Amino acid sequence: MPDSRSIAEEIFHAAVGAADPRKAVLRHTGEIRSLYLRGGFTRLIAAGFGKASFPMALAVEKDLGDLLDEGIIIARYGHASKGLQLFRLFEAGHPIPDRNGQLATDEILRLVESADEKTLIVALVSGGGSALLVSPCEGVLLEEKQEMTALLLKAGADIGEMNTIRKHLSRVKGGRLAEIAFPGAIISLILSDVIGDRLDVIASGPTSPDPATYTDALGVLEKYRLLEKAPPSIVRLLEAGERGLLAETPKPESPVFRKTVNTIIGSNRSALEAARRKAEDCGLMARIIADDVSGEAQEAGKWLARKALSARHDKGGLPVCLLSGGETTVTVTGTGKGGRNMELALAFALEIDGVPGITLLSAGTDGIDGPTEAAGAAVDGLTCSKGLQRGLDGREFLRTNDSYTFFSEIGGLFVTGPTGTNVMDLQIVVIE
Repeated sequence: MPDSRSIAEEIFHAAVGAADPRKAVLRHTGEIRSLYLRGGFTRLIAAGFGKASFPMALAVEKDLGDLLDEGIIIARYGHASKGLQLFRLFEAGHPIPDRNGQLATDEILRLVESADEKTLIVALVSGGGSALLVSPCEGVLLEEKQEMTALLLKAGADIGEMNTIRKHLSRVKGGRLAEIAFPGAIISLILSDVIGDRLDVIASGPTSPDPATYTDALGVLEKYRLLEKAPPSIVRLLEAGERGLLAETPKPESPVFRKTVNTIIGSNRSALEAARRKAEDCGLMARIIADDVSGEAQEAGKWLARKALSARHDKGGLPVCLLSGGETTVTVTGTGKGGRNMELALAFALEIDGVPGITLLSAGTDGIDGPTEAAGAAVDGLTCSKGLQRGLDGREFLRTNDSYTFFSEIGGLFVTGPTGTNVMDLQIVVIE
């Protein structure tokens, strides 16, 4: 029988396979073709942005290439390869936006601004789009948005809070891309990377109504005590918006959304269901215990460890698999290197130190965890003792946010390379 880590990895790959963006788009291309023909459209264009934009574009070319007039996608560096014939491919920075992203977004703006009533636009939206689709408002420099993004990441702001800020500093986010494309019609195919699949949060909701306000954005800065640290131009812009001197992002009643359809084509929940089926195929009693894991990664690791210890006590001798998903955050106070999944895994390992028969794999479905080549890490009850044998105290590495170095030294890193999808993170606990 394979060891527990191997089983956990099999389960992870099955879950990622279920979130295949290419297959997900192909399930909807027939509907798009029918709408194009029935709706009397004379032009079909497509714009994609996010970590999964490349395979999504491949699917559009395969099934709609005979109709497609022009397409543009923005992918993260290293997340695209050869094969596109009809789309122009741009690569840009994530999670910090860069100049290439701004130049590519200018091209997407040029494309959608050309839309008229006879134009159907296919938007291919996936996680990472907030950084890749970047067009700062007038008066805000790209370098200032970069600084603001870095401050929010370090402070531990969650994706919803970060995107509340981003939407109000952008010409394209928070429904503004749909506003620019009007009177063209939009079909948005969306791969969700946020808890609850909130359309306004995924890639900062460029084609969906935005319930957030300038006041909300200022509230995020106040919460994390960033009003004094944020670039002054950003604070001034948000304050001007709060006073009504700037137009708000479009709200649900805006007429632009009468011609916009947003469809979720894949999510963390669908990946978890596939993981559960694979675990059962491996002979495990599997159950999904959460699809909304959030908050500090260390606290989530402790919570999951308690669940695992309880399940170990109650399982009645049968092998068990506990599954959870979501997206945690890390408030960076140290100078080390790591990611939220590695930090969660190390906190979990400390809680189960010395307990046999429990293995956790925590990893990002996009194959990336923080500024590293690893997707996450795998741990068990011997992980921390292995560290101590080499003079490495896991608690100290956790305190300095240096989980990557810890796992590099003792083993445990889980490396997949870019997966082509992005539906947040998965935690897979195998209890022998």
